[in-house]
Amino acid sequence: MRAPAGTSQLLEAARRSVTAGLNHGATGNLSLRLPEGLLVTPTGAACDRLAESDLVRLDGEGGVVGGGRPSSEWRLHRDIYRARPEVGAVVHAHPVFATTLACERIDLPAVHYMIAAAGGVNVRCAAYATFGTEALSAAALDALAGRRACLLANHGIVAVGADPLDALRVAIEVESVAELFWRARQGGRPVILGKAEMAEVLDRFRDYQG
Repeated sequence: MRAPAGTSQLLEAARRSVTAGLNHGATGNLSLRLPEGLLVTPTGAACDRLAESDLVRLDGEGGVVGGGRPSSEWRLHRDIYRARPEVGAVVHAHPVFATTLACERIDLPAVHYMIAAAGGVNVRCAAYATFGTEALSAAALDALAGRRACLLANHGIVAVGADPLDALRVAIEVESVAELFWRARQGGRPVILGKAEMAEVLDRFRDYQG
């Protein structure tokens, strides 16, 4: 069977998620929307050691139609695609600084303008729910409303994009801003950008190329 378009980019994004420090060992998972479902990384596998044959095809209901066992978070990926038709790829990761904030169950504020890469004035923290459950999907979708990323309480982050590398870029920016926020708090009280300042940033981001 011919590999779906975007498969090589999915594998590249998986590898980069490790080199960028977003994932380690067998943590994290990524997926790619397919016309008939999705392509997702497998359970229990290191993201930087995946081959095309390791990826798992799921139908629109989450049933396996090719490959082995999908990530335990397959439902989260499927439900995001169902709710967000513009999303072409999903990255779920456990980076240190963003996950630290998620363990505090706080939103990531606009301590730096690059938070706009996630689509808004902050990155919300979703309510806690057990991994792999419908409750987690519902909590994540609430926190993702109008956004391209969210924190998952006591868990990690989710980022979405047009394709796997786009979603990975969002995840990397969220982790970078989370680190800045964490470090700024060690030295005192960070100054957060105001609504007017962020409105101008978000307007500029409509044509932002990096």
